[in-house]
Amino acid sequence: MSMLQVTPNGPWGKDVHPGMPVSADEVVDEVRECFAAGATGVHLHVRDESGAETLDPAVVAETCRRVREAAGGPVEVGLTTGAWIVPELADRVAMIREWEGVDVATVNLSEDGFEDVMGAMLDVGIGIDVGLWSPAELPRLLASGLLPRARRISIELDAGEPYFLDGPPEAVAGRINDALDEAGSACPRLTHGMNDWTWPLVRDAFRRGHDTRVGFEDSVLLPDGRTAGSNADLVRAAVQLRGHA
Repeated sequence: MSMLQVTPNGPWGKDVHPGMPVSADEVVDEVRECFAAGATGVHLHVRDESGAETLDPAVVAETCRRVREAAGGPVEVGLTTGAWIVPELADRVAMIREWEGVDVATVNLSEDGFEDVMGAMLDVGIGIDVGLWSPAELPRLLASGLLPRARRISIELDAGEPYFLDGPPEAVAGRINDALDEAGSACPRLTHGMNDWTWPLVRDAFRRGHDTRVGFEDSVLLPDGRTAGSNADLVRAAVQLRGHA
């Protein structure tokens, strides 16, 4: 069965949702409920004691340990390598090389130096989760030569910044999938959207048999437009949709 990943917080704060998990304790409590609701993976934006995003190896290791403990069974623990967290590329790569307990990490093709980040991850055994935000990024991925070494491609689509994608979200995802097929890629794919594109692309992922994700990082709204009370509510809604796919 495809993976249902939960993305409990992203870079956002409680201004987006009062239940946004920011502290380590809040994140652990939230993901415990999400795993019980049916999530089989998690994509974390690790926070330090002040609530700020961090790539610090010590904080990463402790957070991953606690999340696995909360899961009570085998789950995939993924992180972001977002350049906004540590803008200096050399510092970011050095931190990633010291990570422990991380199965995969998302690397955004939109960020300068993505090849160096991916190379460091390969060196230390962290799976590459390619963050592909637009069909326009495909040539960059193919030119890097790293596609065959990726663990997964996350097709991450949004009608807003930076690409202002237009048209039905399923059609945009279809163009990317067709191009990856034409390139001969058999790499597993995770399809998801942001905001209004969230639920159409969750449904599209289920139809295709792809992994997908839900969580406050992407949208705080349920399929019927109501605000979710928690990330676990979003997971339960996704599980229900999968049953009807």
